[in-house]
Amino acid sequence: MSNKKTLQKLELTWIGKGEEPKLEPRILIENPEYSYGDPSSENMLIHGDNLLALKALEQDYTGKVKCIYIDPPFNTGEAFEHYEDGVEHSIWLNLMRKRSLILHKLLSKDGTLFVHIDDNELGYLLVLLDEVFGRDNRIGIVTFKQGSATGHKAINPGIVTTCNYLLIYTKHKSYWKPNRVYTARLERDSRYNKVIINYDEHYSKWKFKTLNDVLAEPYGIPGRLLKKKLGSKYEETVDEYVLQNSEKVIRPARPDYSSVGQSVREMIDMSKEKRDEVLLLERSNHPDMYFFNGERLLFYKHKLKMIDGDVVSGEPLTNLWDDLLSNNLHKEGNVSFPKGKKPEFLIKRVLDLTTKENDLVLDSFLGSGTTAAVAHKMRRRWIGIELGEHAQTHCKPRMKQVVDGEQDGISKAVNWQGGGGFKFYTLAPSLLKQDKFGNWVISQEYNADMLAAAMAKQEGFKYQPHDSIYWKQGQSSEHDFIFTTTNSSR
Repeated sequence: MSNKKTLQKLELTWIGKGEEPKLEPRILIENPEYSYGDPSSENMLIHGDNLLALKALEQDYTGKVKCIYIDPPFNTGEAFEHYEDGVEHSIWLNLMRKRSLILHKLLSKDGTLFVHIDDNELGYLLVLLDEVFGRDNRIGIVTFKQGSATGHKAINPGIVTTCNYLLIYTKHKSYWKPNRVYTARLERDSRYNKVIINYDEHYSKWKFKTLNDVLAEPYGIPGRLLKKKLGSKYEETVDEYVLQNSEKVIRPARPDYSSVGQSVREMIDMSKEKRDEVLLLERSNHPDMYFFNGERLLFYKHKLKMIDGDVVSGEPLTNLWDDLLSNNLHKEGNVSFPKGKKPEFLIKRVLDLTTKENDLVLDSFLGSGTTAAVAHKMRRRWIGIELGEHAQTHCKPRMKQVVDGEQDGISKAVNWQGGGGFKFYTLAPSLLKQDKFGNWVISQEYNADMLAAAMAKQEGFKYQPHDSIYWKQGQSSEHDFIFTTTNSSR
């Protein structure tokens, strides 16, 4: 009798799970008529079923994609203009699982997957992706506010839905190195309410006044009357002054004595003894620290960040993204995509967080082409896959405009001036088809080159026909070659 324990795991199951037929790896065929711009571009716009297209990419791009963003149909039961978004539950889960398994292969070891979803399938998709990527590789869930409780939404009783979610996973969490990203504060931090009035003098002689007192001086009134004097222009006036004088605007803060280093504690104690004198603690790898009456002086300039082309007060990115509302979204890219288009600034934040220039970005539910447009403007390489006819009616014309330098969306924020290009691909038909007698034969749509390329892919070879040696049509190593022929011998 065996004492071995059966290894069990927690997983989501449904009808048909694990019964999927093996996929045929198709070849991709470029349509030069639809390609545009730089002929040497590596960017790919693929028109075809995204599962078959992902399988076609698997051989050449496994482990090479730095960021994947997908916005799959939400399975809400609504019939959108460009999608049948009401697939029966188990079919939808199968659809997502098959694609997630290949996406996991394509992702680099330090890469990141973003899945945009609503609350209808959120819980199920979370468990599914935990199984494919590993729960330990789940980075988090972002709540994305994409609407307001106004208009027809506000009429219905109960909870008004205004948010979607981004599920974030990495291939290997130990390798994941996100970039530092800041978001703009919607309001000025009013705690910074003092000004160094003689900032150009030695720090030991600094004197302070309140913001209101400084701004009230030109009017010859006390600071307490400034708000009444300026009325509706008060906040605007203060904001403008703070931004223009950020190196002088400060606030005192009481440090946590128990959590700071010894040198800081000593400076705090010394500052309490030397009342009304500013003390300086110089540091080599960090900003210098100033102390006054036992408190540290914090400068507004350290809060300012360059965000989307503007210098604004910034704070670290959180898991609530409520500052990217879809205002004038219908204008972006000059294409109409009701209920499906996402803001360019949303994709910019995703790529700011997880990529750098020349990294490879993939979107296998490309929709109106937003991910490709943003990746292109941010000088990332990209692959976009779209099944519907809007690969030609939406994505292709949108990307041509991007190459030509259109100025919608994030263009001004990233100083986009145009350039680059893309290649347009379609999926080859199935290699085999039944003839009139029911026999499986090679499809007549395949010419000799297509057949050689397809057989190379089927056998795990890279199709690389030799310039002069006819039988070297592909290789998998230095000494392994493949030759495809329709001739037979006995």
